[in-house]
Amino acid sequence: MPGMRTKLYRDDAIVLRAQKLGESDRIITLFTRRHGRIRAVARGVRRTTSRFGARLEPFGHVDVQLAGSATVNPATIERSLHMVSQVEGIDLYGRSFLDDYPRYTAASAIAETAERLTPIEREPSLRLFLLTLGALRALSLREHAGPLVLDAYLLRAMTTAGWAPALSACAVCGTAGRHAAFSVPAGGAVCPDCRPPGAARPAPATLELMVALADGDWKIADASEAGPRRECSGLVAAHLQWHLERGLRSLPLVDRTSNGERT
Repeated sequence: MPGMRTKLYRDDAIVLRAQKLGESDRIITLFTRRHGRIRAVARGVRRTTSRFGARLEPFGHVDVQLAGSATVNPATIERSLHMVSQVEGIDLYGRSFLDDYPRYTAASAIAETAERLTPIEREPSLRLFLLTLGALRALSLREHAGPLVLDAYLLRAMTTAGWAPALSACAVCGTAGRHAAFSVPAGGAVCPDCRPPGAARPAPATLELMVALADGDWKIADASEAGPRRECSGLVAAHLQWHLERGLRSLPLVDRTSNGERT
């Protein structure tokens, strides 16, 4: 078309989401290493004869070639999106979650969080990309309980967004130390002088677990008990959703029974 310039480029990407488009196509939400979050049309991928439909399922790490337009016609949704022209699988992590509901729901929450924390399309966010890729890889390796991997991801993702809860100093006055109260509106742990009405008093083991997950201390995290894990998950979810100002659809679906592991 006149006025349209098409360019081809390659990047590696995480498949965050796939939506139906027409009878045989899909809109794929990709989190790319160098180009940030991108939505692209994948034609014919819902047909059984598709060459790469299975490679564009959620949670996969893929090498993708995209065709993008320099101009956008908002009247036609497909012209406002990129087009997938080639894709090769690098690590299709989603395959390891198909028969594991706890890990599938944790992966869904990770993917939705990554999408919510990249509100501007085509704006690179390498740190969050690598964090998301590492979390999905950790889920697939099954070395740690799924909910622990999810909570570690959420804590670190909030750090990249500038929303990390205060854990080793008072969120209000900055007094150093492990404080007994935790207030989501205040920004995390609070000292006795700054504690607002309604602040929670989590178990010391819960705050220790939150620090371990934020720091990547898996020896402490893996040894934690069920009670602190549940309390930690509640505080992490509340802190994230306070800053997002809108809840994650996938988070209430995360299966935390038996610490997220099959029995």
